[in-house]
Amino acid sequence: MEISTSILSVEMENATTVFYNLETAGTDYFHIDVMDGKFVERDTTELMYDYANTIKHISNIPLDVHLMVENPKEHIDKYLSLEPSIITFHYEACKSNEEIIEIINYIKQNGVKPAISIKPNTDISKIIDFLPLVYMILVMTVEPGKGGQKLIPEALEKAKEISKTIESKKLDTYIEVDGGVNKETIETVKKANVDIAVAGNAIILAENFKEAIKELK
Repeated sequence: MEISTSILSVEMENATTVFYNLETAGTDYFHIDVMDGKFVERDTTELMYDYANTIKHISNIPLDVHLMVENPKEHIDKYLSLEPSIITFHYEACKSNEEIIEIINYIKQNGVKPAISIKPNTDISKIIDFLPLVYMILVMTVEPGKGGQKLIPEALEKAKEISKTIESKKLDTYIEVDGGVNKETIETVKKANVDIAVAGNAIILAENFKEAIKELK
């Protein structure tokens, strides 16, 4: 299982140092939580773009961009210049299946891996048809928009069910979970057949990034 470190709680004053230290500590991805103040209450659009831009200039660690926004296309265009590895958008932000397919294809056409995310209360039946079309499914294990929440165990059941479908259909689709991942919950996350776990405070607030990441892995 790979670790994608959420930089949502990184302080601006020492951000560059933190990013460098996370790279040397062995994070597999930098998780960029883009919020527009509409899809979720918090607005991180400027801060996250600044952070992502800084990381692109100082690090080779891939960017894992998570768009918690009402208008995914607008934000996708903004991030394409930073050549992220993955761009994830929310199922709940789209008005139709046609729009979802259009966004997936647009991300692919620009050389980026597309991913789709669902909130804890969204039924997995809504996204099953898109499994063959995306690189990854991101299952939110907390309500999107706030850091430091406790993991919702029922949401992990969704990851398990998605994993079974991926296996039965012999797909190469990855599963990522985001929310409440720490050393107490990581074992349960692993048992849900998760490929990438997003961790924020469990790493950022640790005294030693390398030890925190190593413990999670």
